[in-house]
Amino acid sequence: MAGDGRARDGAPSVLLVGYNGANNTGSEARLLSIIEDVRAVLGPGAQMTVPTLNERNLRRYLKEGPGLRIEPVPSIFFFALKRLVRQNDLMMLVEGSCYMDTWTTALLLAFTSATRYAKAAGKASLAYAVDVGDLSPGNRRRVRTEASKTDLIITRTGAAARRLEALGVTAPLEVTADTAFTYVPEEADEGFLWRSWPEARGPVAGLSVVDFHLWPVVVRLYGKAEHCYKWPYYFLRSPERCRATLELAGHWAALADRIVERHGMDIALLAMEELDTPLAGEVLRRMRHPARARIFSSRELNASRMSWVLRDLDLLLTSRYHAAVLSMARPVPMAALPHDPRLSGLFGELGMDDLLVDRNAPDAWTRLEAAVDRLVAGRDLMVERLRAGNAAHVARARRNRELLRDFCRHRGWAVDG
Repeated sequence: MAGDGRARDGAPSVLLVGYNGANNTGSEARLLSIIEDVRAVLGPGAQMTVPTLNERNLRRYLKEGPGLRIEPVPSIFFFALKRLVRQNDLMMLVEGSCYMDTWTTALLLAFTSATRYAKAAGKASLAYAVDVGDLSPGNRRRVRTEASKTDLIITRTGAAARRLEALGVTAPLEVTADTAFTYVPEEADEGFLWRSWPEARGPVAGLSVVDFHLWPVVVRLYGKAEHCYKWPYYFLRSPERCRATLELAGHWAALADRIVERHGMDIALLAMEELDTPLAGEVLRRMRHPARARIFSSRELNASRMSWVLRDLDLLLTSRYHAAVLSMARPVPMAALPHDPRLSGLFGELGMDDLLVDRNAPDAWTRLEAAVDRLVAGRDLMVERLRAGNAAHVARARRNRELLRDFCRHRGWAVDG
């Protein structure tokens, strides 16, 4: 790469800042789709750099080559991120969970810092189909200040754009849909669910679980090794939180057994992020019918295979946003037990608020059982609703590429098409 951050033929260089390399199915699908968008807009001469805290994981599904390189960064990432922003022409925020501190303030700091560095260095900045969630008072002020320095923010739901406006963010806003709606899994992976699980007896219900009590990740100088995400980041664990995790696993296990007994379905326990795998294992251990269940984890499976697993389900209960998104191409009737506003925003746009269950409600699991019964009884109606919703979201997601093309053309960069 030339010293000014441009590829040898003068095409703009792009830095893709996100949750890259975390063995997270949604982030993987998003990143791969965004790379295709950049190539379609800027042509083969564009140089993309993907920074990561987890180089080994990222290399599982992303291959370096002409126009694409992986850049490992240290856990304390500020200096490396500042250097990378200065070396490139365009800084793109590519993590969907962009403006929220649900998982950790450290991620939010990475995204707001990258935006601040771009503004200070006179580099273009773009938030690409991102979302907005819960924020502490201090982080609300941080987002208002730093996100306003972005040249363009594209949100993936109208609710996210309204939350930014309510925060006082003044950057230009556009609303599209998540880039994972345009993700295309490998044809060779179709049918992976059945090839890898021939013992499944018939219809399969997917349970995409999240340990609500594992987060957030906090910065500590030391702690228990089993609670360390990557030093100095530790999960916020306590005896009370550990007991809550086991109680959560018990609820999921009871629901899974009910689905087996009442509806005759096998159970696919879905770990859409590697960190969901221990909870899925605990659910399996607590089931009365463990022989009727199997874990499918992003620890072993890439986004392509996980996408086909999702699409071959007959029913989905999810706490993961991208489990919902990636299942809709088939589509799969679903209900949600959300962790944050992302799933709520999607279900609201689909007109499916009645299938959202508040996890803090005293009757949450009874309501989720009732939702399962409704989905099984009204499957055909739900499939039609989801098919129409998916078509609308795919059309909106395709606007991401067009907005990127207009953004680059406005800056005088040569674009394809």
